[in-house]
Amino acid sequence: MRGAASFLPDFARRLFLPQAGAARSGSHRPTAPFANAAAPQPHAAEAEASALAARMPDLLLRASRTAAALAAGLHPQRRAGWGDAFWQYRPAQPGEPATRIDWRQSARSTHAQVREMEAETAQTILLWCDLSPSLNWRSLPSLPTKGDSALVLLLAMAALLLRGGERVRLLGPAGVVPLPHGGTPLERLATGLLAQNAAPQADRPGSPTALMRIASLPRRAHILLASDFLCPQPDLDAALGHLASLPVKVHLLHVYDPAEASLPYTGRVLFTGLEDEPAVEFSEVQDVRGDYHSLIAARHTWLSRTAARHGHDLVRHQTDAPALPALLALHALMGHGASSYGAGGYGTSRPA
Repeated sequence: MRGAASFLPDFARRLFLPQAGAARSGSHRPTAPFANAAAPQPHAAEAEASALAARMPDLLLRASRTAAALAAGLHPQRRAGWGDAFWQYRPAQPGEPATRIDWRQSARSTHAQVREMEAETAQTILLWCDLSPSLNWRSLPSLPTKGDSALVLLLAMAALLLRGGERVRLLGPAGVVPLPHGGTPLERLATGLLAQNAAPQADRPGSPTALMRIASLPRRAHILLASDFLCPQPDLDAALGHLASLPVKVHLLHVYDPAEASLPYTGRVLFTGLEDEPAVEFSEVQDVRGDYHSLIAARHTWLSRTAARHGHDLVRHQTDAPALPALLALHALMGHGASSYGAGGYGTSRPA
């Protein structure tokens, strides 16, 4: 049988092309292993932007509903400060103002007790959504594209963070993106994402390697970066190392399609690319499935180890899975690791 038009990542292409007898030079940036569409045609960016605009209300609704399911777990600061939420009792110190003592709690103890409130210092969170053509793909019509999954996850996390009083901004190749006026903060973020998607490809947030071109970032900010991370390993390693040198905390969200992990096709399949890669054809694609699984496993292991080596969090999401597990993992990492920054001068700050 002939499979749907699809495409193979560069790291897999180097292994499989000699077996197929069709070795050809490919793109330096691998894209998704499979695709349902051929390479973008002229004016495809405008059509893609219009299609995303039509889907955005549904994506926003899905993101808001997902955030509502997580709203009960807003991350705490875990330190004393000015706020409305109770944190802990502690013994009163000599010279403690009497107005700070909780007399009811003190009556249950042999020492005067002070009721401390939890600090509510707002953080700045910067969203980076990879809008490369490789994200505009899904293996089945019943699945969301990788790009739609990334958008829903980012918007849901943004909705949750906004509920907690955090400052959420968009990040682009030139730095922090000004948001349009009007609407709720979440709607303004969605409109900003639409504007990014309508921009020329060179001006869109793409591969994480583009982050190296940004001259400056807000100090102590958090970067929530969603991508399929299908770029050459040396380039990605350099980009993650560059981010580790800045006074920011980076959270990586790896979004991938189930077919990218399993290579479910059989028989004769033609693989084509979304980013101008040369086509590759296999007469019996199932014959390379074992080698492909080894490559994907090695790639995932490398990404996990590289992220950890540079001090970045990594959460994975497969597009056929519920969004809540990935968001819960991100929520926990952003809450408990919120005070740990890169090597740009802050180190780790914990409550006394």
